[in-house]
Amino acid sequence: MTMPKQDTDTIRAFQGLEDSSSSVRLRAALAVGTSPDPRFIDMLIERCAIEPEFYVRDMLTWALTRHPASMTIPELLNELRSERAQARSQALHTLSKIGDRQAWPAITRALLADADDEVARSAWRTAVVLVPEDEEPELAAVLSTQLGRGEREMQLSLSRALIALGEVILPTLRAAMTALDPRVRAHAIATERLLRDPDAGFEFAIEEAKRAVALGRTGQEG
Repeated sequence: MTMPKQDTDTIRAFQGLEDSSSSVRLRAALAVGTSPDPRFIDMLIERCAIEPEFYVRDMLTWALTRHPASMTIPELLNELRSERAQARSQALHTLSKIGDRQAWPAITRALLADADDEVARSAWRTAVVLVPEDEEPELAAVLSTQLGRGEREMQLSLSRALIALGEVILPTLRAAMTALDPRVRAHAIATERLLRDPDAGFEFAIEEAKRAVALGRTGQEG
């Protein structure tokens, strides 16, 4: 008895996405995205949660964006409640690429302050893509609670997310410039300087900000 072509395609996709070779998995994800089929959505999402290679994960996300948003978004929203950090992070990343604002209510304060750095960074990037304009000030206030978190790359990610919101972040940044924590003050000052001068570079801005904090300045002088 001959197996229907649809079944053989599904089996081939499953096998390819689970292959030990990352190049085979990459090609399988490309193939699924090139010929979208709703039967593959769950498989793609499940693989996103465990795929170790960045480039393969990015191809899985691309493949998901090739399917109808009405079918992928509900499944991705379920992943935001996963106990697996990578599942949450990759689902957020995929939602940002789809760019459908119906997902906005699912970007919670808990995700924006997630204990896992990669989840938090993904949530920041996704939030600024999906936020309705009238909710930007509130988002800026929530993001500002993360000022001073982590090392340079983490702080740069937050600064970029805040800057993407534009001038609306200024009141929040100026309030943070008077925080008790010197890391928060320095990060707020550096972010404000980058907003004003995007070409300054984060490393320069943060070092200047740290000097300002050491001198007891808030960054609002002059």
